[in-house]
Amino acid sequence: MTSRMPVANSRRRTHAGLLRVAYYVFLASGLFALAYCGYVVAAAHLYQAVQKSRLESGDRNVSGSGERNEQYRPVTDGTAIGEMNVPRLGLNAIFVQGDSPKILRRAVGHIAETALPGERGNVVLTAHRDTFFRPLRNIRPGDAIEIKTPEGEFAYQVDWTEIVSPYDVEVLRPSGQNTLTLVTCFPFYYVGPAPNRYIVRAHQVETVSAPASVHGAIVDLSTIPEG
Repeated sequence: MTSRMPVANSRRRTHAGLLRVAYYVFLASGLFALAYCGYVVAAAHLYQAVQKSRLESGDRNVSGSGERNEQYRPVTDGTAIGEMNVPRLGLNAIFVQGDSPKILRRAVGHIAETALPGERGNVVLTAHRDTFFRPLRNIRPGDAIEIKTPEGEFAYQVDWTEIVSPYDVEVLRPSGQNTLTLVTCFPFYYVGPAPNRYIVRAHQVETVSAPASVHGAIVDLSTIPEG
């Protein structure tokens, strides 16, 4: 009887020690995850503030990397293009050229193969469902979307929303009119890579001078980063 007690006590101590180690490992992991999330959020807010200040000051030739572009129109990845606002949802964000994971961590991305605001065609903007485009879960037909760029301000009105497959490119086809398409992953609260895409389509409600040619290309939704 007495010989078994030290063995039992030793096992309990070992078990308790393992539990303490596991506790500190999970605690450290949780703190690291919170710190990383805080860093990402803070970096995104800082980036948005800097780019908004540059756009408002008219420094339209400065890219997100701080380098100056020789061309008047923003065409390089990371270059701030303008600001989008959905007043009813309180959604306000800077959008930049490109849709790489780095860009989408800090801003709304403009799909490079699609029209720029004010051009005749389909302007396509994308962002993560758990950051900038989270409010889109409550958008509805008739909502106003405002786009402001150094070249002008453009007003759009939402026509419809749709849930599609990542491989459904029909909704992103070039348009002979001035349209705006917003793309994010769906479902909004899905854990892991989302299986579908949430589409918002709007039309421009003001007449704005635009190039006569149609600008745009068919875009594969599956190439847009998950989020």
